[in-house]
Amino acid sequence: MSLVDERAPKIDSTVPHSARVWNYWLGGKDNYAADRAVGEQVRELYPEIVDIALASRAFLVRSVRFLAAEAGVRQFLDIGTGLPTAGNTHEVAQEVAPDARIVYVDNDPLVLVHARALLTSTDLGATDYVDADVRDPDTILAEAAHTLDFTRPVALMMLGILGNVLDTGEAQAIVRRLVGALPPGSYLVVNDGTDTVEAGVESAQVRGDAGDPYCLRSPEMIARFFDGLDLLEPGVVSTPHWRPDPGPLPPELGVACGVARKP
Repeated sequence: MSLVDERAPKIDSTVPHSARVWNYWLGGKDNYAADRAVGEQVRELYPEIVDIALASRAFLVRSVRFLAAEAGVRQFLDIGTGLPTAGNTHEVAQEVAPDARIVYVDNDPLVLVHARALLTSTDLGATDYVDADVRDPDTILAEAAHTLDFTRPVALMMLGILGNVLDTGEAQAIVRRLVGALPPGSYLVVNDGTDTVEAGVESAQVRGDAGDPYCLRSPEMIARFFDGLDLLEPGVVSTPHWRPDPGPLPPELGVACGVARKP
């Protein structure tokens, strides 16, 4: 269902939600006590989680800028949007290409409340918001088709979302279904937490116990999401190491990413 449903969404502020916990780590104010409580528990156990949140946001900016400026992509399907913050996909893409079209997808009611902040656009481009779960790719594709032209390349952005699908086989099937609907020349962008740091694994357990489960996977398993696609250099790497901005190379973190083109 595209945004523009005027009914007040039902927000359960007693259960932490991934988008709001990440908003807390990024220094935002769109979160509740339950989100802050689990966010603080995780941060005490795994202080690097804040660096991971910041590195993931920086990767979004770098990857969207690359896709719009160097790859010539003009359409973006961003699943697992999260709460609006600086450097949203449409802002980065339309700064490079004012005619870029962006569809955001999320199913957190609080994101829905704030989604109008994501629906700004240049006069040449367009943005829309789809209220749907990542586990329902058919609905996502049907609704996104109102704004995106699926006969032309699309960048499928899946940043920090696949860990919400706890079954790896289901997560792979979702990616296959979505990528399968895209034409040649499209791109898949994935960024997700890894199980490479013990404190990170323990912190994921804390989130799960609090009602916000998240599946950390190995970099090798994350790489499998790109099966059948042409993986761009430098491949699947720790997120701060994907085409970093000039300057000293940042340390590796427990999060991995990659960008691949559909042949």
